Amino acid sequence: MDQEIQAIEKNDTWELTVLPSGGKTIGVKWVFKTKFNENGEVDKYKARLVAKGYCQQHGIDYAEVFAPVARLDTIRIVISLAAQKAWVIYQLDVKSAFLHGEITEEVFVEQPPGYEQKGHESKVYRLKKALYGLKQAPRAWYSRIEAYFIKEGFTKCPYEHTLFIKTAGGGKILIVCLYVDDLIFTGNDEVMFEQFKKSMKLEFDMTDLGRMRYFLGIEVLQKTDSIFITQRRYAQEILERFNMDQCNSVHNPVVPGFKLMKDEGGVEVDSTVYKQMVGSLMYLTATRPDLMFIVSLISRYMERPTESHLLAAKRALRYIKGTVSFGIFYKKGGKEELVGYTDSDYAGDQDDRKSTSGYVFLMGSGAVSWSSKKQPVVTLSTTEAEFIAAASSACQVVWLRRILEVLNQEQSSPTVVFCDNISAIKLSKNPVMHGRSKHIDVRFHFLRDLVRDGILELIQCSTQQQVADVLTKPLKLDVFLRMRGSLGVCEYPGIN
Repeated sequence: MDQEIQAIEKNDTWELTVLPSGGKTIGVKWVFKTKFNENGEVDKYKARLVAKGYCQQHGIDYAEVFAPVARLDTIRIVISLAAQKAWVIYQLDVKSAFLHGEITEEVFVEQPPGYEQKGHESKVYRLKKALYGLKQAPRAWYSRIEAYFIKEGFTKCPYEHTLFIKTAGGGKILIVCLYVDDLIFTGNDEVMFEQFKKSMKLEFDMTDLGRMRYFLGIEVLQKTDSIFITQRRYAQEILERFNMDQCNSVHNPVVPGFKLMKDEGGVEVDSTVYKQMVGSLMYLTATRPDLMFIVSLISRYMERPTESHLLAAKRALRYIKGTVSFGIFYKKGGKEELVGYTDSDYAGDQDDRKSTSGYVFLMGSGAVSWSSKKQPVVTLSTTEAEFIAAASSACQVVWLRRILEVLNQEQSSPTVVFCDNISAIKLSKNPVMHGRSKHIDVRFHFLRDLVRDGILELIQCSTQQQVADVLTKPLKLDVFLRMRGSLGVCEYPGIN
């Protein structure tokens, strides 16, 4: 607690003053947490002074609150690129990051419990900078660090506002990815790294965490010829949380032919526990595309879950039990081209007969972006379902190509997206408006423009090679295992 107060005063976060007439104060409280190291052992205990932001009123003591954070797709692209180029990824942590953010509103807080100034107990603190818990604190911090990066000669990616790039002569590059107060950076020049770290330490109170090992609950194992990302510890925590750590494991998350529906007459289960289970599994898909389909499926029934839905969620946990240490393996070398697969399961939803779209994009040896999602409209044919799925993947292609261009990995040729439906491919190339396609919504024909402009190319592949199948439907075990391997999902040989 003493350290936290010292950090606040050193940073000139507030000043003691008399509350103006008609002014309003916000309460503060102490929050304590334990920090663990990469081995799961207690590293240190931390005290944080937090403002009771829920007492704030819009227009009085806060206005805009939005602050961008990096997409996990972006982080995976940077990791995949670093693995391909044999770059090392480093990590920095900003101590008391939110205390650096400058605020424009007049905000008064009570004196912290246990640290009231003797003889001035009736006075309050006027904030010059943000405090944890304030609604505008993340935005104020982002504005502060963004201004620092621009001053230091970085270029902000216009398509991902938390990605900053700095280039120098001779093809030197420094890439920084920001997620609130955690920074990861990589590139091909050690001198730029040292200058960047030195500059950051002068500007902010920083902790140099060295090589990236643990980021947003994702464990990162870096070798000279590969990078492996896994959520092993998080997966184990989920199993323990839902009393499934002693369960029998299964080899696939969903059996072939399995269908899930609303089950109006079924026995209801605790919806809070079910939602917690689904939410926990959702975050696990950050490194586990093999879980994406079942998580997408069970998340549709959170309003009124029954025993059949709970059993499906528990089967996913049983699958995790046998694959706790699995993750994505990115190898050095390999093709730098982005390759995609798109697929749909026609009328797969038993309740409203909507289809499921799935896509996955790979760079080098592993997947960097994937999705499994119910389509917004009911389709009348497999062609239409596949066309809509391809249009959804096309939007992702545009964004991924732009990110790669900013990272000096411009895709010179059209991005190949494999599709196993010949009619959908033909429809993407020719403006055929016969009876079976004239009703398709205009927004999905965006795909046709991209094909014409040479941004992407739909190529036919056999169903046996369609990797996106694993994101749209239950598969036979041997097919599932083969597709899982194609995604780059495996158990790292060095894990016990």
